[in-house]
Amino acid sequence: MNKLPTLAPQTMGEAMEFSKMVASSGMVPTNYKGKPQDVLVAVQWGYELGLQPLQALQNIAVINGKPSVYGDAALALVKNDPRCAGVSEWVEGEGDKRTAYCKVKRRYQEEIEETTKSFSVEDAKRARLWGKQGPWSQYPDRMLTMRARGFALRDAFPDALKGVVTVEEAQDYPTEPVNITPPANPLDAIEAPQEAPEQPEAEIVVEDTPEIIEPTDEPPMAEEPAVSYQMVSATGNNVGDPCNSIDDFGNAFLKMMTTYSQAERTASGKELPPRERMTMLKQLRQNNQAILDQLDESGMVIVTDAYKKHLAKLGASR
Repeated sequence: MNKLPTLAPQTMGEAMEFSKMVASSGMVPTNYKGKPQDVLVAVQWGYELGLQPLQALQNIAVINGKPSVYGDAALALVKNDPRCAGVSEWVEGEGDKRTAYCKVKRRYQEEIEETTKSFSVEDAKRARLWGKQGPWSQYPDRMLTMRARGFALRDAFPDALKGVVTVEEAQDYPTEPVNITPPANPLDAIEAPQEAPEQPEAEIVVEDTPEIIEPTDEPPMAEEPAVSYQMVSATGNNVGDPCNSIDDFGNAFLKMMTTYSQAERTASGKELPPRERMTMLKQLRQNNQAILDQLDESGMVIVTDAYKKHLAKLGASR
């Protein structure tokens, strides 16, 4: 039986064509759809790490502008290295005394070097991760293991991982400071209403104003660390100040959609036809989908309905 060929670009031209094809596919992660340049960079990172193109797209993510690899893929890369003599993971203790361990063995000619790293509940609390909304609340043992794994793999095989951290670790790092320098791209000027005093955001009138998301009645947990939610513009830039709650983020997102929908011109006077505004709305939602997914059911319904109304109104005006 003939084996199917592997899609592996050999030249820059082939890589660019491949990236365009993949970016238009519906079978790639959301962050790569419609972004052939990001696909090309991810594929290049995959080559350097030893991942096939499609493996790279599934296992490489960009967090705070830096490439990172999912913990399972990092483990696979290390185990596939001929110098690896085994990787062991386990969790000891109960309750707040739990500690995750990862031991990595590496061959140096006739010798075996062992690297063991740990990450405990106490470590997680010190880093303000314990009880954090998301995986740290849903799968705490898994996250403890991922932290211990990331430390051990990077210390034992820095050459195999090329210094790339795991996604699970990168996601827990604080968001980089927002660049307050006015953007050069004229489209960015409509994404930060506070920079255009002649058309302040507060004066926007919307015919069909979406229902405001009401905060939940449940009080926050006393020991839960502070969490902020940063909105990202359609062009991938941080916009506005981070929100302190998911409900505040939902309300800010509703207002930002209204700004995009009603921006007939940029600050420089360039006309924005309805089709371009629809594209910007779709990109805005795509760039913030990970945070929007944390809204409760009622909040998600409000945001989704408002999003559909904006698209329908722009589509009808074309």
